[in-house]
Amino acid sequence: MKTAVVILNYNTREYLERFLPALCASCEGLDAQVVVADNASSDGSADFMKEKWPEIPLICLDGNYGYTGGYNRALAMLDATYYVLINSDIEVPADWLSPLVDWMDSHPECAACAPKLLDWNNRGRFEYAGAAGGYLDLWGYPYCRGRILQMIEEDHGQYDEPARVLWASGACLMVRAAVFHGLGGFDERFFAHMEEIDLCWRMQLEGFKIDIVPSSKVWHIGGGTLPNNSPFKLRLNFRNNLLLLENNLARTFRASHPMWTDDKCYFRARRHIIWRMLLDGGSALVFLLTGRKEFFKAVIQAHKEYRQLRSKASLEGQAHLAIEGLSERPVVLTALFFRK
Repeated sequence: MKTAVVILNYNTREYLERFLPALCASCEGLDAQVVVADNASSDGSADFMKEKWPEIPLICLDGNYGYTGGYNRALAMLDATYYVLINSDIEVPADWLSPLVDWMDSHPECAACAPKLLDWNNRGRFEYAGAAGGYLDLWGYPYCRGRILQMIEEDHGQYDEPARVLWASGACLMVRAAVFHGLGGFDERFFAHMEEIDLCWRMQLEGFKIDIVPSSKVWHIGGGTLPNNSPFKLRLNFRNNLLLLENNLARTFRASHPMWTDDKCYFRARRHIIWRMLLDGGSALVFLLTGRKEFFKAVIQAHKEYRQLRSKASLEGQAHLAIEGLSERPVVLTALFFRK
């Protein structure tokens, strides 16, 4: 098939029942196939799929491998030119897919693209998870066009022109299969959250682009697997944000400053991450002083896990090995990466 539209499901049977019919209908007449991969759900999702939609390919994984491991395993089983990674809690209109496929067909330098992500509960407003594509601020905190912190904009057409971004939300993301597999897929240390930012960043370090295609739009409920007030989700976000910088920052400094030595790029990245950890410590202190002890513990645990997940061998060789692995494509790193 040309396009595999893949839902990675974990205990969201209700959303499958609600949104899968429209998703399947939107693929009719296109060289596209909906596939459901189940991360060993305990809510009967797999049996429900076999009974209700036996015609839809179902990949049953033997455990919960998270977003990263689940998609890596599922996509390795599929032969397609493009993959669309889409959450089960997304409603699609009839014409959402063709603009994305057309964009990828006509822009070979684009490794991933995404639609505008709108809020299912407030349909004229952008959705928190990805809005109209995202960047990182000076210290590596993600934000979006259409959302900064908790401030979310109404969609008045202000982002209706295609745009290059640093990252697009994994809630609905089309990727070029050859590039995805060429980069080794998702970093499975992330498990879930910010893994798509890491992937998009690595794609751009190889000279590809990430684009938002606003002629396509979908509506996302959000929080279908993990609610926003979950200490576990907070832990993943703080931990993975540090892994994100660890993976990509030295290479970004190297590509942006060709006169710098590899060692200088590496140590500048380490210094930046240390400052970022101090800022995280300030957030932890605020959680403690405001009585949110579970969130305080989540940040502390996130830093502990980050230190455990860092590989000494890969750290010592990170700048050198990564830089040697750059492709022949020109790397263009403008102000996309760190904006004040």
